[in-house]
Amino acid sequence: MKLRTKYILFVVILHLIALVLTYFIFNDNKIWFIVSEVFVITSIVIAIQLYRQLIQPLKLLMQGVEAIKDRDFNVKFVSTGKHEIDELIDVYNQMMDELRIERTRQEQQHFFLEKLIFTSPTGIIILDYDDNVQQINPKAQQILETTTEQVIGFSIDKLDHPLFKQIKHLQSGETVVFKFDGISTYKLQKSHFIDRGFSRHFIMIEDLTVEILAAEKNVYGKVIRMMAHEVNNTVGPVNSIMHSALKTGGLWENNQFNTLKDALQVAMDRNQNLNLFMRNFADLVKLPPANKRKVNLHQLINSVSKLMEIKAKEKEIIFEFHLTDEPINIMADEQQMEQVLINIVKNAIEAIDLKGVISFTTLPDKKSLIITDTGKGINDEDAVNLFSPFFSTKKDGQGIGLTLVREILVNHGFEFSLKTITEKKTEFTIMFS
Repeated sequence: MKLRTKYILFVVILHLIALVLTYFIFNDNKIWFIVSEVFVITSIVIAIQLYRQLIQPLKLLMQGVEAIKDRDFNVKFVSTGKHEIDELIDVYNQMMDELRIERTRQEQQHFFLEKLIFTSPTGIIILDYDDNVQQINPKAQQILETTTEQVIGFSIDKLDHPLFKQIKHLQSGETVVFKFDGISTYKLQKSHFIDRGFSRHFIMIEDLTVEILAAEKNVYGKVIRMMAHEVNNTVGPVNSIMHSALKTGGLWENNQFNTLKDALQVAMDRNQNLNLFMRNFADLVKLPPANKRKVNLHQLINSVSKLMEIKAKEKEIIFEFHLTDEPINIMADEQQMEQVLINIVKNAIEAIDLKGVISFTTLPDKKSLIITDTGKGINDEDAVNLFSPFFSTKKDGQGIGLTLVREILVNHGFEFSLKTITEKKTEFTIMFS
């Protein structure tokens, strides 16, 4: 039962009792009866006025409560001229002003935070209380090659990307640097914040690829230049001495020195091979800037395939072409891109033991090229280091080919990937747009 209902019942019952009592007490004395009736009526009038004065603050309070429930902080009351009610109104109006200011401040902060997350160059994933993905910014979508529909509401344990597999093993406050495709390097950091009294996690994904590649190039560039300097300073004079010795006919008139003469010739040939070996490394360091011009991609593919056709036939490897009817033009340095395709096809041929297929596929909508081979594939351990300088899976490999490919494609601004999709199916993809 509401308070005002109790008050009305109390006043009604009290005055009914008063009326009955005055009737029995002053029934014989009409004057006192009239006076008592006037007194009771006056009491009723006063009770009604008091009721109105008492109930008005309650009504105001209820209106204020409803406004707060509706989050309408613009509702304010005017003064009534009554001291007690006006004090209540002043407190209420002041509270509404503070709430309105605080809400505006929170909305501005929330908008700023949302804008910051959306435009951040760092990938950000925010999880809910159950570690399901609640929010993901565009940079994280780009890194993970996904969309909001594919990840929102899903647990990170059920998402298949290699980065998610690393994230689920991270504890709050931990940071790890992860390289998963041989090219891209990311720093993963997991942390938490308190939301309505409960802990929630978020993950930041920072792309370190450019910085790592630049640091690697700076380091191996210094090493290669130092090696080339020392080798040239040694091989040049030694070759000159041996060449002079071989040209001096008087030294070899006696046939007993023929073995020594042959040994000197072998040493000179070995030095020439050493020079060639170092020149390959030097070419990696001295790679010139890309001289970009319009290049017909299909013509470039045909040119490289004809060049590598003889080597492929030695292992009974067939070239297949799935090229679009319309030509695809790219802005690139033709000589450098030719070298890229030669290295890719050469690696594909070497990955196939005997009898296989290398296919060339172009996709116009994504403006990309996919070179697929049916070779032995790449294991997970090698995949991480494929594009690292001096790393090779071949017995006598120098680890230069894919590093050169990486440098050229990075300088052109082309995205690329190399991975084994299924058994006997490895793809090298280049995206030109």
